[in-house]
Amino acid sequence: MLDSAMAALASLADPSLLIMLLIGTVAGLIMGLIPGLGGTGAVAILLPITFGMEPPQALALLIGALAVVHTSDTVSAVLLGAPGSASASVTMLDGYAMAKKGQAARALTLAFLSSMAGGIIGAVGLTLAIPLARPLVLSFASPELFMLTVLGVALAAVLSRGNIIKGVSAGLLGLILGMVGTSPTTAEERFTFGSLFLGDGLSLVAVALGVFGLAEIASRASQRRGQKQVITLGGGWGQGIREWLTHWTQVIRGALIGIWAGVLPGVGATAGTWMAYGQAVATAKDKRQFGKGDPRGIVGPESANNSVEAGDLIPTLLFGIPGGVPSAMLLGMLLTYGIQPGPSIITEHLDLMYLIVWSFAIASVLGALLCFLSVKQLAKLTKVPFAVLAAGLVAIMLLGSFQEGGQLGDLWIMIVLGAFGWLLKSTGFPRAPFLIGFVLAIPLERYYFLTDSLYEGFDWMARPGVLFFLAILILPMIWAFIKFIRARRHTNVDDGHRDEQPEDDEAPLKNSTWSLVASGIFFVAFAAAFIASFSFSPEARLVPQLVSTGGLIFSGILLFIETRRRLRDRTPKADATLAAEAEGILDTQTTKAGWTLDAKFALKTFLWMTGFLALTAAFGYLIAVTIFIPAFLLIVARARVKTAVVYTLVLYVVLLALPSLLPIDLPQGWLNTIV
Repeated sequence: MLDSAMAALASLADPSLLIMLLIGTVAGLIMGLIPGLGGTGAVAILLPITFGMEPPQALALLIGALAVVHTSDTVSAVLLGAPGSASASVTMLDGYAMAKKGQAARALTLAFLSSMAGGIIGAVGLTLAIPLARPLVLSFASPELFMLTVLGVALAAVLSRGNIIKGVSAGLLGLILGMVGTSPTTAEERFTFGSLFLGDGLSLVAVALGVFGLAEIASRASQRRGQKQVITLGGGWGQGIREWLTHWTQVIRGALIGIWAGVLPGVGATAGTWMAYGQAVATAKDKRQFGKGDPRGIVGPESANNSVEAGDLIPTLLFGIPGGVPSAMLLGMLLTYGIQPGPSIITEHLDLMYLIVWSFAIASVLGALLCFLSVKQLAKLTKVPFAVLAAGLVAIMLLGSFQEGGQLGDLWIMIVLGAFGWLLKSTGFPRAPFLIGFVLAIPLERYYFLTDSLYEGFDWMARPGVLFFLAILILPMIWAFIKFIRARRHTNVDDGHRDEQPEDDEAPLKNSTWSLVASGIFFVAFAAAFIASFSFSPEARLVPQLVSTGGLIFSGILLFIETRRRLRDRTPKADATLAAEAEGILDTQTTKAGWTLDAKFALKTFLWMTGFLALTAAFGYLIAVTIFIPAFLLIVARARVKTAVVYTLVLYVVLLALPSLLPIDLPQGWLNTIV
């Protein structure tokens, strides 16, 4: 193992690896500043660039971005009170309070150093996990690997913050979507409806960028104004360093909590940072300054949100279970290179694992250093209205999705799934189980049939490892069911779980008519999959039918709950609306049928995306960009004409030069093919 670790470190002397690591780090820092992107957006946008690269270069690029997104998302949280990601909202409590006192530099120093330390400690944790888990992983056979895939989807759903039934339904629907294409057992096509395009399955990049990227853009594109309040950095860099050294125990505790939160599928950085903040408050003798500028409220969460990404990699690489959405996409990239996480990666690609460790540690240090050097410039980017950034992000995301398959069909799928992802986000469905289910669909089916062919009946379930994983799977469900029963008995009593945050901070359509519509879509999708699976051979239909049956049960329960809630709340809501109208206090942001102005704006944004794609299909990507970008900036973002012209010219020149610098193809339209 030491030889592999030293060989991986020596490989970083390769200029191509160092350049990729640097590019990934810079890209991660920039994307961390943009609200809603974070690690998911960073990996999804950079993933298409890795196609055609060697695995070491591709991993260096992605790990560099993943290691630092939580380093830069603190800048907007501290300076503007507008966190770049949900996890940075914890840092905002004390960091923004410091900034308003003229101590922004002190807060940023604490945050950057803690993020760096969290990344290094996370890399150390990943390093220690390799020799400790190696004997266990090498003892796994197909039954244990099958149970691990089931466990990955189930835990992501069960441990996701929010409604457990919604989480399980989302995970099962992700499994069904992942089965579109060729069956791994019989090589027959499933759910393709005769389409050659669907024969190869859906693009991971299109699914991830649609459900997370485009959905986030649609949710935030209405933000047409930047932050007006100006907060200067001030002094305090030296004071921040001294304070950070005095709170080193909080840094270590926060990092360890982050690693643990990363190991648990579906928990993620947001829960990890809140847990770290909670322990900081619980262990403090004087709690009066928390939320008012206490340095302990910064160092713990900041070390946790970086180490959680390293913790995510432990189950991803060693067991093939992605701990979160970015690691799920990283797992998909490894599978495309023929690298199977689990026993084979330890025996055949140990050098790549240590390359990931070194890259994570180096990127953490490099990211903190770059933030110190460029914090003034980074702060300026946070003042740009999101609607202005949205125009370029749409163009970049659609271009990124095109790279994997080189087909415009992937872009149409991406927009459809973007609208679906926005509906999930707005109605309170956790999206992480959906993507994790999509990634694990084929491995789950492959391991099941391998297990079924090697063992008689259910003999494989008597294996100790299987029983252990089964217990891990069942116990959280029992606990969640107990909490649900308690909540039903004490519906009007605070259950004390104030620290549990929803998967998405904003779900404006939750418990509305649209939540009922989303439940109905799930039920119809599972019913259609169940019916369509009867046309498959017995071997190819088994797993889809099992998954769709489970989906029908959970979505049916959810549909019943939502229907009953609509019927129960119908009259009281109507009376409350009439009373509010009579008193003139009805929220102006709310319209009929549960619609909000933000929902209408999201619909218009998706129509703009559809128009951009139609222009691309007709005239090609470059012409579509020159039409879409200025139109979107002037009409939607209400930017100045000068801004729109400069923005379009810069983006056009970059896109024109991009194919000569990177292995990227620009979509060609109908007009290009004729010419």
